Amino acid sequence: MADQSPAATAAEGVTSITHRTFARVGLFGNPSDQYYGRTIAFSLENFSAQVTLTPSADPSDTAIRILPHPLYDSTDYPSLEQLVTRTATEGLYGGVRLLLRGFSLSYDTDVPRQTGLSGSSAIIYSALKCLADWYGLSEAQLPAAVRPGWVLGVEAGELGIAAGLQDRVVQVYGGVVFMDFDPEHMAAHGGAGRYSRLDPELLPRPLYIMYSENPSESGKVHSGVKAKWLAGDPEVRALMTRVAACGDEGLQLLMASPRDDTRDTQLAQLMCANFDLRHALFGDDVLGARNLRMVELAKSVGAGVNFTGSGGAVVVFCKDGPQQAEALRAAAEAEGFTLVAAQVGPETAPLPPAAAPGS
Repeated sequence: MADQSPAATAAEGVTSITHRTFARVGLFGNPSDQYYGRTIAFSLENFSAQVTLTPSADPSDTAIRILPHPLYDSTDYPSLEQLVTRTATEGLYGGVRLLLRGFSLSYDTDVPRQTGLSGSSAIIYSALKCLADWYGLSEAQLPAAVRPGWVLGVEAGELGIAAGLQDRVVQVYGGVVFMDFDPEHMAAHGGAGRYSRLDPELLPRPLYIMYSENPSESGKVHSGVKAKWLAGDPEVRALMTRVAACGDEGLQLLMASPRDDTRDTQLAQLMCANFDLRHALFGDDVLGARNLRMVELAKSVGAGVNFTGSGGAVVVFCKDGPQQAEALRAAAEAEGFTLVAAQVGPETAPLPPAAAPGS
């Protein structure tokens, strides 16, 4: 019917709409996505967030309801000590502030909180997909290329998170993605970079995620460096250029090098070099003692290691096999860290295949 609203059309016969979005791991080049660099990252199937949109039982009911999560959005604490502990480890806000305003939505998540695994954007993108279905928006009306920017806009505007497009790109496209945030290309394509697909079989194996049960405040650690970069600070600019080069070097090693011990050693070294550059940029105080300790533990067993995002978790390459991983697991658990084998998430939107640099 011509006079029927998109919401009414989409709502017919709908009992609920649910969408899930996986966490994300930055492997090489992170955090140069904020600085027109190049990165490689992958979708992490181990953890995800989901949002459910449930229509009102009464078709005439137009009320908007946001349903708080019983754990993450609790305002009821048994004691002052519990309040302090909860807000220190998980923040004052739960996920309700992440949901787009104007609709009744509920959410759930098992992404470890504030670990730099992109849990906030997983909630937001899941909500966006629910709303797109509710309004009957097609891929042509809401193409994949614009979705990362929409999600980032919500995070920056509502949460004040200083971030780049990398996480949202991976969560939109899934799988393993090489991203080139060339400024001229982005200016000509509505803010989108050049994105291409990598075969997960090219990744170093086995990869693990180590995360802290007492995480940092992920997402609020870029402002000082970003201000210096914008002001043209020569040291910050030079270091960030080298971080971006880690993305290029990672692509070269993954695509053009034979799978052997030499390649594995070079990949592990590149992960560590990427982290060392981040360390030089942000310093001990910003990175935090617990995050630095995870890196130290991984390096102590000879593994490659890098931050997955802005803090709270690291990605580890145990190039020497199961014994190395078990040694790391024992050391990690002794200090209250969790180590899990990384599972790459599925591809969720098409991309052209990546090409090796210079090919």
